[in-house]
Amino acid sequence: MKGVDIYNLKQISAEKGDIFHCLKSSDDGYKGFGEAYFSHIHSNVVKGWKRHNKYCLNIIVPYGKIKFVIFDDRLDSRTHNKFSEIILSPDENYARLCIQPGLWMAFQGLHSEDSILLNIIPGKHSIEEVDSLDLKSINYDFG
Repeated sequence: MKGVDIYNLKQISAEKGDIFHCLKSSDDGYKGFGEAYFSHIHSNVVKGWKRHNKYCLNIIVPYGKIKFVIFDDRLDSRTHNKFSEIILSPDENYARLCIQPGLWMAFQGLHSEDSILLNIIPGKHSIEEVDSLDLKSINYDFG
Protein backbone atom coordinates (compact mmCIF):
# COMPACT_ATOMS: atom_id res chain seq x y z
CA MET A 1 0.00 0.00 0.00
CA LYS A 2 1.26 3.47 -0.81
CA GLY A 3 2.50 5.08 2.39
CA VAL A 4 3.18 1.84 4.26
CA ASP A 5 6.69 0.39 4.53
CA ILE A 6 8.17 -2.55 6.43
CA TYR A 7 11.82 -2.57 7.51
CA ASN A 8 13.28 -5.82 8.84
CA LEU A 9 15.07 -5.45 12.14
CA LYS A 10 17.98 -7.33 13.71
CA GLN A 11 17.73 -9.54 16.74
CA ILE A 12 20.96 -10.56 18.41
CA SER A 13 20.96 -13.65 20.61
CA ALA A 14 22.97 -13.16 23.77
CA GLU A 15 23.60 -15.57 26.62
CA LYS A 16 22.30 -13.17 29.27
CA GLY A 17 19.42 -11.77 27.21
CA ASP A 18 18.68 -10.97 23.58
CA ILE A 19 19.01 -7.56 21.93
CA PHE A 20 16.25 -6.21 19.68
CA HIS A 21 17.21 -3.38 17.31
CA CYS A 22 14.61 -0.68 16.88
CA LEU A 23 15.47 2.56 15.04
CA LYS A 24 18.55 4.59 14.12
CA SER A 25 18.59 8.17 12.88
CA SER A 26 20.18 6.89 9.65
CA ASP A 27 17.32 4.41 8.92
CA ASP A 28 14.86 4.84 6.05
CA GLY A 29 11.55 6.16 7.37
CA TYR A 30 13.17 8.09 10.23
CA LYS A 31 11.68 11.59 10.27
CA GLY A 32 13.09 12.90 13.55
CA PHE A 33 12.28 12.34 17.19
CA GLY A 34 9.49 13.95 19.15
CA GLU A 35 8.05 11.20 21.31
CA ALA A 36 8.15 7.46 21.91
CA TYR A 37 5.36 5.60 23.65
CA PHE A 38 4.24 2.05 24.37
CA SER A 39 0.72 0.81 23.82
CA HIS A 40 -0.53 -2.29 25.61
CA ILE A 41 -3.24 -4.47 24.06
CA HIS A 42 -5.05 -7.48 25.48
CA SER A 43 -5.47 -10.74 23.57
CA ASN A 44 -8.20 -10.55 20.87
CA VAL A 45 -8.95 -6.88 21.62
CA VAL A 46 -9.06 -4.33 18.76
CA LYS A 47 -7.97 -0.68 19.09
CA GLY A 48 -8.62 1.93 16.42
CA TRP A 49 -9.43 3.58 14.05
CA LYS A 50 -6.82 6.35 14.30
CA ARG A 51 -5.34 8.60 11.63
CA HIS A 52 -2.32 10.82 12.16
CA ASN A 53 -2.40 13.87 9.90
CA LYS A 54 1.19 15.15 10.28
CA TYR A 55 3.28 12.36 11.74
CA CYS A 56 4.85 9.25 10.27
CA LEU A 57 4.47 6.33 12.70
CA ASN A 58 7.34 3.93 13.37
CA ILE A 59 5.86 0.89 15.10
CA ILE A 60 7.74 -2.08 16.57
CA VAL A 61 6.27 -5.03 18.49
CA PRO A 62 8.88 -6.22 21.04
CA TYR A 63 6.47 -8.54 22.86
CA GLY A 64 3.45 -10.53 21.73
CA LYS A 65 1.80 -10.57 18.32
CA ILE A 66 -0.29 -7.79 16.77
CA LYS A 67 -2.19 -7.52 13.50
CA PHE A 68 -2.23 -4.01 12.03
CA VAL A 69 -4.93 -3.06 9.54
CA ILE A 70 -4.35 0.07 7.49
CA PHE A 71 -7.13 1.65 5.44
CA ASP A 72 -6.54 4.23 2.70
CA ASP A 73 -9.39 6.69 2.15
CA ARG A 74 -7.21 9.31 0.43
CA LEU A 75 -9.04 10.30 -2.75
CA ASP A 76 -5.85 10.94 -4.76
CA SER A 77 -4.18 7.64 -3.82
CA ARG A 78 -3.74 4.64 -6.14
CA THR A 79 -4.62 2.45 -3.12
CA HIS A 80 -7.85 4.37 -2.36
CA ASN A 81 -10.42 2.24 -0.47
CA LYS A 82 -7.93 -0.61 0.00
CA PHE A 83 -6.80 -2.38 3.17
CA SER A 84 -3.34 -3.59 4.10
CA GLU A 85 -2.76 -6.18 6.84
CA ILE A 86 0.58 -6.63 8.57
CA ILE A 87 1.34 -8.92 11.50
CA LEU A 88 4.33 -8.08 13.69
CA SER A 89 5.87 -10.30 16.34
CA PRO A 90 9.43 -10.72 17.64
CA ASP A 91 9.11 -14.46 16.94
CA GLU A 92 7.65 -14.41 13.41
CA ASN A 93 8.09 -10.99 11.79
CA TYR A 94 10.34 -8.67 13.75
CA ALA A 95 10.21 -5.47 11.73
CA ARG A 96 9.46 -1.75 11.94
CA LEU A 97 6.16 -0.71 10.39
CA CYS A 98 6.27 2.82 8.98
CA ILE A 99 2.86 4.40 8.28
CA GLN A 100 2.74 7.77 6.54
CA PRO A 101 0.26 10.49 7.60
CA GLY A 102 -3.30 10.31 6.29
CA LEU A 103 -3.87 6.56 6.64
CA TRP A 104 -6.33 4.98 9.07
CA MET A 105 -4.96 2.29 11.40
CA ALA A 106 -6.48 -0.23 13.79
CA PHE A 107 -4.75 -3.12 15.50
CA GLN A 108 -5.66 -6.38 17.20
CA GLY A 109 -3.81 -8.38 19.85
CA LEU A 110 -3.22 -11.90 18.50
CA HIS A 111 -0.95 -13.31 21.21
CA SER A 112 -2.41 -15.68 23.82
CA GLU A 113 -1.23 -13.13 26.37
CA ASP A 114 -1.11 -9.34 26.18
CA SER A 115 1.07 -7.63 23.55
CA ILE A 116 3.06 -4.38 23.55
CA LEU A 117 3.94 -2.04 20.71
CA LEU A 118 6.38 0.86 20.63
CA ASN A 119 5.52 3.87 18.47
CA ILE A 120 8.12 6.53 17.67
CA ILE A 121 6.78 9.75 16.17
CA PRO A 122 8.67 12.85 14.97
CA GLY A 123 6.75 15.32 17.15
CA LYS A 124 5.01 15.51 20.50
CA HIS A 125 1.63 13.76 20.48
CA SER A 126 -1.19 16.24 20.01
CA ILE A 127 -4.92 15.50 20.09
CA GLU A 128 -5.40 18.05 17.28
CA GLU A 129 -3.10 16.03 15.01
CA VAL A 130 -5.06 12.76 15.33
CA ASP A 131 -8.51 11.78 14.03
CA SER A 132 -10.46 8.91 15.58
CA LEU A 133 -13.38 6.80 14.38
CA ASP A 134 -15.47 4.12 16.01
CA LEU A 135 -14.48 0.60 14.88
CA LYS A 136 -17.81 0.18 13.08
CA SER A 137 -17.18 3.29 10.93
CA ILE A 138 -14.86 1.43 8.55
CA ASN A 139 -16.17 -1.88 7.22
CA TYR A 140 -13.55 -4.45 8.19
CA ASP A 141 -14.09 -7.84 9.85
CA PHE A 142 -11.53 -8.48 12.58
CA GLY A 143 -13.01 -11.96 13.09
